[in-house]
Amino acid sequence: MKEAIPVARAVDHGFAKLMPDVDRERAWLLTVDGAPQSYVDLDDPTHLEFEYARRLGHVLDVVAEPGRALDVAHLGGGALTLPRYVAVTRPGSRQDVVEADRGLLELVGAHLPLPATARVALHTADARAWLENARADSADVIVADVFGGSRVPAHLTSVTYVREAARVLREGGVYLANLPDAAPFGFLRSQLATLATVFAELVLIAEPGVLRGRRFGNAVLAAGHRALDVAALTRLTAADAFPARVEYGAGLRRFVGGARAVRDEDAVPSPEPPDGAFGIG
Repeated sequence: MKEAIPVARAVDHGFAKLMPDVDRERAWLLTVDGAPQSYVDLDDPTHLEFEYARRLGHVLDVVAEPGRALDVAHLGGGALTLPRYVAVTRPGSRQDVVEADRGLLELVGAHLPLPATARVALHTADARAWLENARADSADVIVADVFGGSRVPAHLTSVTYVREAARVLREGGVYLANLPDAAPFGFLRSQLATLATVFAELVLIAEPGVLRGRRFGNAVLAAGHRALDVAALTRLTAADAFPARVEYGAGLRRFVGGARAVRDEDAVPSPEPPDGAFGIG
């Protein structure tokens, strides 16, 4: 079999590399400016290599009965890891992917094409602008995994943005976000407070070492108007190679403390990761 060759190319918002995994025959790692963005196994789209991706996948598994098709909007494209996962685990799902970097979408489309059966529409647009123009009550799930470099853009952190997400979600829909932070968790706590202005139910999933302040890392937030199956989510996350903790209810309210919701005029990007937190070259 022909050996896979790394691909490197300037895209609209950085320098992208697609690097083959030596341990998995048709698996690829996408980095942008040295920061890992996505991992895709073309032979097994259910394989989620990154810890945060597995946690997002676990939530996607419990938001509805297994196999039921969903309408999902993905804010942030990367290598389309989660759209591939949903297409396989929930056949017939209709999905929209919103990615500001057209060059990145073209690179991924050329080298890591989606399966022909996947019902995925790709949109080159700013995530918030796309949400503001999306139909109300049109999505069962919104997955927000948007990074400008290694930081979540400020305009995707405010109450106004969250209200737009809630408008697009159907009754019973779930908003998911991948957010980076470290102790004392000023950004993460403010994001939970912001989501709480719109959504009644909040869940946080993160590695215990991150929550204890030992290192910088990703947290997955889930928000909606109905409770998630926290027991099932806890079982799934506990079974991972790197188990995560699921926080909700009174424990999560204590974590948020007196944090304030974010207004557009006060919004800031997520904190800059420390050197070496995510970059691999």
